[in-house]
Amino acid sequence: MAFETLTITREDRVATVTLNRPDVRNAFNETTIAEIKQAFSELGEDADLRAIVLAANGPAFCAGADLNWMKKMAGYTHAENHADALQLAEMLRTIYLCPKPVVAKVQGDCYAGGMGLVAACDIIVAVEEANFCLSEVKLGLIPATISPYVIKAMGENASRRYFLTAERFGAQEALRIGFAHEVVSTETLDAKVTEIVKALINNSPNAVQQAKVLVRDVAGQPVNDALLADTAERIAQIRASDQGREGVASFLEKRKPAWLIS
Repeated sequence: MAFETLTITREDRVATVTLNRPDVRNAFNETTIAEIKQAFSELGEDADLRAIVLAANGPAFCAGADLNWMKKMAGYTHAENHADALQLAEMLRTIYLCPKPVVAKVQGDCYAGGMGLVAACDIIVAVEEANFCLSEVKLGLIPATISPYVIKAMGENASRRYFLTAERFGAQEALRIGFAHEVVSTETLDAKVTEIVKALINNSPNAVQQAKVLVRDVAGQPVNDALLADTAERIAQIRASDQGREGVASFLEKRKPAWLIS
């Protein structure tokens, strides 16, 4: 895969997708959106991969929308704006629904649409110096397309505050409200991401994928007979799967499972 706005590297069954527009603080435009969607679509279907890291070059992770792109949007018709916004929404959904676990490696400030990129990932690791901001209302806009993912990540209460105030907040606040999973020093960012990725790739690939779907499907559902039946069916199916049988057998036989990367 060759891209204008991204770089992709692979090592030990892990792909790293890196935003590569540091001169504009990795702000995204229509090209970036299309390339991210393509990258995650293709990587998600790659049987050799176990995990994906979303990273960025330069001092900022992502400043949101590119100013030149925003200038173009100012002249769009309603239909053109709707189609344009739908492209961003579909890109975010591609990350969110990616079959592989996705770790966001936030090495710097993350604003507006950049927060949507991060929120669509499964695990978020940020440096202590990173700042976050949902700045849309300052421009007379709302964080509409990113809202499903940001609200899931930080919760309704925190979203209500930061959607309305557009206040900038730091990494420790992101950790407190649940937006970030880990906050680390710049010096230990690589090591922490590597540690998390190692945990991911040492688990059953099928179980990791199904666990990701499980969280998505079960969150917010009432605990009724239908949910009980659904979850019972899921465990019954995975117990009978090849990796389910191998995992249990390897545990009982005190050996490494076949999927384990040495």
